[in-house]
Amino acid sequence: MSLRDDIRQARILVAGDVMLDRYWFGDVSRISPEAPVPVVHVNRREDRVGGAGNVARNAAALGARVTLLSVAGQDEAGQALRRLLDAETFAVQMHEDPDFSTITKLRVIGRQQQLLRVDFETQPGHEVLAAKLQAYELLLADCDVVILSDYGKGGLTHVVRMIEAARAAGKPILVDPKGDDWSRYTGATLITPNRAEFRQVAGSWQDETELGEKAAQVRARFGLDALLVTRSEEGMSLFDAQGAHHEATRAREVFDVSGAGDTVIAAMAAALAAGADGMEAMKLANRAAGIVVGKFGTAIATADEVFGTYTMGAAE
Repeated sequence: MSLRDDIRQARILVAGDVMLDRYWFGDVSRISPEAPVPVVHVNRREDRVGGAGNVARNAAALGARVTLLSVAGQDEAGQALRRLLDAETFAVQMHEDPDFSTITKLRVIGRQQQLLRVDFETQPGHEVLAAKLQAYELLLADCDVVILSDYGKGGLTHVVRMIEAARAAGKPILVDPKGDDWSRYTGATLITPNRAEFRQVAGSWQDETELGEKAAQVRARFGLDALLVTRSEEGMSLFDAQGAHHEATRAREVFDVSGAGDTVIAAMAAALAAGADGMEAMKLANRAAGIVVGKFGTAIATADEVFGTYTMGAAE
């Protein structure tokens, strides 16, 4: 069987911060007389699933069997988010908190450029997080790989216990980290920071040798099996027990990098759950990321797009 066929059998549990990405598109023809800012005449609105929801969408787009576990409010944004998720092909367990404002990122777009982003968010309550943790522990038995998508919004308050439970169940754990306190991710199988996130924790480096040394130190400090650093125009680098492995960037045209990290961790998880090794998973993730950065906003790379010219063991 091919990797694409194997991914169709892969079962992935995605837990973390789900959010609603809102886009208001409009025309800009004048500057406001009230302040030196452009006036946007909004003529189109679009809602998309963001955060951990976008991770789930990307894993499902590659053919994997996905379950999404998260928290939403009972507000208008939460209703809009649930309508979008109802249209998806993967399973969803959304725990509702009536006092929680559904995480929303509103972007105002004019002349094909983002002019403003407005964030709406609160922290989920203790009771709903406890219920989510209980559901997570029950769902572990029916997955091959766990993705913990941390956007620092409170959905992974119990991440230490979640990693311990997955380890005890023998499930690989992939984490998209947030912030500079990685002690909470101790024991994860793989962490996928971008270059800036890794520098926050490891410090700067002068060359590839020093980068490899710092990656080894971070892996040892937090008990990680592997570390995948996405490096923008420099591609991505995987550091594991066998050493350092690099993939050059595959993007032909970069239009929008938002959500690219979601695609990377989703593709890594899908490939690993399908039995691929780390290097093969990185090749798949690199190709998928090169596709989504050529699209606007939070987007997915479909199996047809990714596997159209992809062959096992080679990027082209």
